[in-house]
Amino acid sequence: MNLDDTTPAGPRRPSLREQKKRQTRQRISDVATQLFVERGFDDVTVAEVARAAEVSAMTVFNYFPRKEDLFLDRIPEAVELLVCAVREREPHESPVNAVRRAFLRLLDEGHPLAALADRFVPFWQIVLDSPALRARAREGVEEVESALAAAIADTGRYAPGSERPMLEAALTVAAYRTVYVTAARRLMAGERADDIAEEHRALVNRAFDTVERALEGP
Repeated sequence: MNLDDTTPAGPRRPSLREQKKRQTRQRISDVATQLFVERGFDDVTVAEVARAAEVSAMTVFNYFPRKEDLFLDRIPEAVELLVCAVREREPHESPVNAVRRAFLRLLDEGHPLAALADRFVPFWQIVLDSPALRARAREGVEEVESALAAAIADTGRYAPGSERPMLEAALTVAAYRTVYVTAARRLMAGERADDIAEEHRALVNRAFDTVERALEGP
């Protein structure tokens, strides 16, 4: 589900072909989202999405391997953002703090992956209403964690075969998820994003401070 036009900044300008592919992917996702909002995720087929987007069902599957990915279309972006945060971190900066900085930047941008906007409530409700989407969301968390562990292992901070990259990734993703879910629950309960913004930012820092302390030592 595309909630706004925010995309991660890249080191190079995409080619015309890449731009067209992104536009097609976005159009399919936007059409699917509208149908899911109107009728519910489980009551819309991929064939119906394809017809509404004026593409073939095969084209839909070329961009989105599963129906759930039409709605949870930011999982690959989450992987990319966190992995890039680790790979492009400041000298001597810990991966945990690099992810913290990325989270705070997303928060400043009003990015969907930062969870702080009133307009996200309908999206979360659709996910909660669908067992298939909830299951895919859990898989997405695992995918992010696995990619982050690999990026941390590649830093050379730990000996080959060490369990520490997996532990560091698991704790980092847990902190991120805790902050995200806390904000989502408060907004779904009727609170306003502007009213909880300061507390949300403070929770980001507390959560990542906790992870940093837990990982201190040999």
